[in-house]
Amino acid sequence: MLKQANSLSLIIPVHNEAGNLALLHRRIRDVMSSMHQQYEVVYVDDGSTDGSLSVLEQLAGADLHVRVVGLSRNFGQTAALAAGVAHSRGEVLILLDADLQNDPADIPRLLSKLEEGYDLVSGWRRKRRGDGWLRCLLSRLANFLVARITGIPIHDLGCTLKVYRRAVFAHVPLYGEMHRFLAAYAALAGARVAEVEVRHYPRYAGRSHYGLDRTLRVLLDLLLLKFYRSFATRPQQLLGLPGLLALVLGLAFLPLVLILVLLAGRSRAAFWSGSLLLGALGFCCFGLLSLQLSLLAEMLMRTYYESQNKRPYVVRCLVSGAEHRECW
Repeated sequence: MLKQANSLSLIIPVHNEAGNLALLHRRIRDVMSSMHQQYEVVYVDDGSTDGSLSVLEQLAGADLHVRVVGLSRNFGQTAALAAGVAHSRGEVLILLDADLQNDPADIPRLLSKLEEGYDLVSGWRRKRRGDGWLRCLLSRLANFLVARITGIPIHDLGCTLKVYRRAVFAHVPLYGEMHRFLAAYAALAGARVAEVEVRHYPRYAGRSHYGLDRTLRVLLDLLLLKFYRSFATRPQQLLGLPGLLALVLGLAFLPLVLILVLLAGRSRAAFWSGSLLLGALGFCCFGLLSLQLSLLAEMLMRTYYESQNKRPYVVRCLVSGAEHRECW
């Protein structure tokens, strides 16, 4: 179990979950009171329209451990998590959904795993309940692709139930829809990641906010994740190499195609010769455009790092002499 000095912050994004909140909070309170540790529960209302905010205000009035952050409209789960992190005070952050499909009773096991030296412990819904076969299949496919792209053997990135050391969020900014791949981005930043099997239940009340349209967004996020891992600090290689290859091929074939066009004259072969000429010119134009874009991307990357004094690396430890040692 964590040391007493390590306070805990449970961060729970809420969007139209009024029917789940009272039971959820009762379960959280039972689990946390049995641990005898300092904690807070930060509920983030993400623009709910079903009275969830009123329920949360009642919970805050009856329990001093509760803090409520009400967003002005629905900004999405990533923004809600970012707001929860910004308004939390604990050294260890516990992320949890409000739909009761995850069990708060699993939190102590994740915290115990964290104490083995990990920076992030992710829940693994090995036996999912209440999700259709198609959703489960697409989830497994996405997790397989992420594991292949990142080299991080995580079985269930989509499980919100995770435990983080606060220092992880100093190196993983939250924006867009990054909540799906938080563990992957943290691991790419050097965080030590582990997985623990957790229980999963059918939704207690309300309806799911996820549709199959999320699959397309996940595929786009996978492309971004691949770019972040391989080309974030060298975008010129992503666009420059194909552009250079296309330009070389276009310039190499252009003289031959011009000769064919001249020899073809007005014969039936002129059409095909003209098509080859257009193809060679197209390769040249594509190559020049890709090279220009690669140079612009390189300049933007350098501006991003230099203007904000960012570094393309993460320091884990600083050791000075025998006494001073700072690590995250």
